[in-house]
Amino acid sequence: MSDKTQLGSVNTDVRDGIATITFQHPAHNSLPGKLLAELAQSIRLAGQDEVVQVIVLKSGGDRTFCAGASFDELISIKDFETGKAFFMGFARVINAMRTCPKFIIGRVQGKTVGGGVGVAAATDYCLATKYASVKLSELAIGIGPFVVGPAVERKLGSSGMQQLAINATEWQSADWARQRGLYADVYETAEEMDRAVEELAQKLAASNPEAMRQLKEIFWSGTEDWDTLLEERAAASGRLVLSDFTVNAIEAFKAKAKAKK
Repeated sequence: MSDKTQLGSVNTDVRDGIATITFQHPAHNSLPGKLLAELAQSIRLAGQDEVVQVIVLKSGGDRTFCAGASFDELISIKDFETGKAFFMGFARVINAMRTCPKFIIGRVQGKTVGGGVGVAAATDYCLATKYASVKLSELAIGIGPFVVGPAVERKLGSSGMQQLAINATEWQSADWARQRGLYADVYETAEEMDRAVEELAQKLAASNPEAMRQLKEIFWSGTEDWDTLLEERAAASGRLVLSDFTVNAIEAFKAKAKAKK
């Protein structure tokens, strides 16, 4: 397995009742299994921390929010169990966000792809810049946005989910995502977005934690079966990632990206 799958980090900073969780990876903030596990654990721990009233989820850098699944790890998968285990990483992150008793504010500074769209969709309130276009690219490499699909459809609706999933090679603008409910608001600059994130986080940190917990339960009602559902979806992806189509598509994508350098 490539050493790139071991790179990156997840850090949590707690100040004034606000836990800021930051993930980063040198490959456009992609998410190998190691980072997915750390991210899910960080969200669970922040949710259990009595000092924490609200969570801000962000990525490092000033460009891509999240490039989704790590291609280096995808191409290394040689059997079903390994494939399912990788996609379960995304399932666990989404379910950690879903069951976390604290509101999670998403901060999306730039483009987000595939699993990254799922992460943004699983936040409770998401703010973005005008550069935060979205794409579900899974079908283009022979799989589908199965694991993240329920979270994306919950925010964008069935029509928006279908548009992203079917037109897998095209970006949709941040304003498109705002109009369909993925983003609550879109800002011209990261500085403006950060001021809005900070202002909302401070308001929530001063709000009644029990009221927020009960509201979150109401907002996520109807998703109680997601532990089982997302595991089934991870199994579907785990099978498809082994196909010749997917292996060849990922290799072609990597070769194209290398040629651009």
